[in-house]
Amino acid sequence: MTSGGAPGYVSMKKTNSGPLNKHGEPMKKSSGPQAGGGNVSSRQNSGPIPPILPTTGLITSGPLNSAGAPRKVSGPLDSTGSIKLQNYSVVNNQAVTRINQCDEYSFRKSFPKTIFWSIILLFLMGFIAGGFILGAVHNPILLVVVVVLFAIVCVVFTWNTCYGRKAIIGFISRYPDAELRTAKDGQFVKVSGVVTCGNVPLESSFQKVSRCVYTVTSLYEYRGWDSKSANPEHRRFSWGLRTLERHVSDFYISDFQSGLRALVKTGYGARVTPYVEESIVVDSDQSNRNMSPEFVRWLEERNLSSDDRIMRLKEGYIKEGSTVSVMGVVRRNDNILMIVPPPEPLSTGCQWSKCILPASLEGIVLRCEDSSKIDVIPV
Repeated sequence: MTSGGAPGYVSMKKTNSGPLNKHGEPMKKSSGPQAGGGNVSSRQNSGPIPPILPTTGLITSGPLNSAGAPRKVSGPLDSTGSIKLQNYSVVNNQAVTRINQCDEYSFRKSFPKTIFWSIILLFLMGFIAGGFILGAVHNPILLVVVVVLFAIVCVVFTWNTCYGRKAIIGFISRYPDAELRTAKDGQFVKVSGVVTCGNVPLESSFQKVSRCVYTVTSLYEYRGWDSKSANPEHRRFSWGLRTLERHVSDFYISDFQSGLRALVKTGYGARVTPYVEESIVVDSDQSNRNMSPEFVRWLEERNLSSDDRIMRLKEGYIKEGSTVSVMGVVRRNDNILMIVPPPEPLSTGCQWSKCILPASLEGIVLRCEDSSKIDVIPV
């Protein structure tokens, strides 16, 4: 065919019925496959699109490696074979602080080692001198005095080991509350108020309580004469800790005194000393273990054996809206009020009336009663 009577050819262009861009040209299509199959429109992508993967424990919507493929992660799988994204993304988030067992109060660990071994050396020398005098001149006075003093020291150490934690909780309760409105920058304060979640809310491990700022789940085992030990330091005829999951993240607290709201910096690896009571969730032995499928599933997700051991699961948490007490240092930065860990540990001092020796509280001190017994204030 000719156009306008002039010889020539008409150029035939392939039409496109798809969407047009702002210049009236057809929008380009990407050749990469998407997760649901088919092509993807030419919108800007932040990275390569992961290929379709079977449900084998790989994250298809999570972080990618250098080759653009989903990164392999380890963790419990759900009924479809896919890893639980919520637990992985929250627990392994840098904004969440994982508190180890060594971070909690222990009189044996907090007592200065130099003083402890000096006392042992003095008593050893006293026993040697008392025994020598008893054998040489048959005078038992020095040996009796050393034995009495040694018995008194043993009683004081045992008392502090058993009741030291209770005495520290009493010290925190008696510490006066400060008012955030008048608190100076760098001042160590204790603030009591209602908490609200920050950017990373937590969920309790067993009961799945959501919107928490602090969670702890601990599994204990009772060791009899022939039972297996839960840890290398587990003694017979006692409960021993087998596993501990304890996490805390940044949260807000609204002061009862002034009504101001402050950000408590407990995330990103901050040092935290929690005093949060736990409740017994499961008491299990071989006879009633089948009656709690949730507990069996919880053990399987963590690759823990569920044989003939006597187990006890405890869990505690600070839910949004709970009343807590926080001890830390005030920081004011660009009209942002924060409570951060103190640079030096806080000493409780000697409590002579209760025969309690000094103890050190490191980092931010977090105190809350048993979550199952307190009334949560809705926020």
